[in-house]
Amino acid sequence: MEAITKTQVDPSKIMQVGTGFMATKTLLTAVNMELFTILAKRELTGAEIQSRLGLQPRSLYDFLDALVALGFLRRTGLKEKASYRNAEDTDLFLDKNKQSYIGGMLEMCNNRLYPFWNDLEEGLKTGLPQNETKNGGKPVFEEVYADPKKLRELVGAMGGIQMANFMAFAKQFDFSNYKTLCDVGGSGGFLAAHVTLNNPHMQCSSFDLPPVEPIAKENIKNMGLETKVKVLSGDFFIDDFPKADIITMGNILHDWGTEDKKMLIKKAYDALPKGGALVIIENIIDDNRSENAFGLLMSLNMLIETSEGYDFSAADFSILAKEVGFQKVSIITLTGPTSAVIAYK
Repeated sequence: MEAITKTQVDPSKIMQVGTGFMATKTLLTAVNMELFTILAKRELTGAEIQSRLGLQPRSLYDFLDALVALGFLRRTGLKEKASYRNAEDTDLFLDKNKQSYIGGMLEMCNNRLYPFWNDLEEGLKTGLPQNETKNGGKPVFEEVYADPKKLRELVGAMGGIQMANFMAFAKQFDFSNYKTLCDVGGSGGFLAAHVTLNNPHMQCSSFDLPPVEPIAKENIKNMGLETKVKVLSGDFFIDDFPKADIITMGNILHDWGTEDKKMLIKKAYDALPKGGALVIIENIIDDNRSENAFGLLMSLNMLIETSEGYDFSAADFSILAKEVGFQKVSIITLTGPTSAVIAYK
């Protein structure tokens, strides 16, 4: 008689996601307290970490060992006899003193976004943002751009989270038929800088609002590219895009509704020569809308943060791009959930 096998139904995935906020907040707290930056200098005991961070002893080892169990720290010994060090990826990406630091985005998640997501249900029912504007505050971009400290934090956050993608794009895209590139909404100037580093024949510029200019110039100077990468100021809603063979936009389109998306795509079309390329670097949702969970969650974050913004698939982008006049669209997978969709004029 043939044995009948039944698939064991397991609740572990439900519980892992349902209680995931605990792991999230543990990591965000460690980043915010700069634990990983401290440990990048040398291995420390629990007592030394307690002293450096001003922690109470009660949950000290639960906190540190949770970070071990989650894979962010390594440990030798146990409890009072233990010493802690960063895991390899933690050391590379969460040490503030390294150029590869991506913790700026996590700092913003901890200090701003985390409490706003508590009101996701209300956002889904009302379609309204659940951030500072909910209680009469200014829209997030207006408030951030008015405060130099917040602006620097935002630019650092955006640059950090996209750095690996900018580097991947600079190496994977074929620039051989192009000479000029303008990164619209270029923030800290990192995309233009990495394209220049990897493709010396390219003349690149970064275009953003005037308050961002000194931050971008500082970053570009630190990379030794001040004579090679231009920083241009303007408002991409008001001004025409600078002319270039390639127009790039990183994490720009998802901030806006369909009509504004189409308007920005049209501005890029007008700035490009025939054969030119518009490159959109975002967490592009898969066309079947069932695989890129991060892209879909980021789209929910646009509900929390904006009045009309949403993330999109390559198919969604292709419809808008072809309505504007672009001839064809292709996609390049970059790192993690991020891709570049490319429209050719």
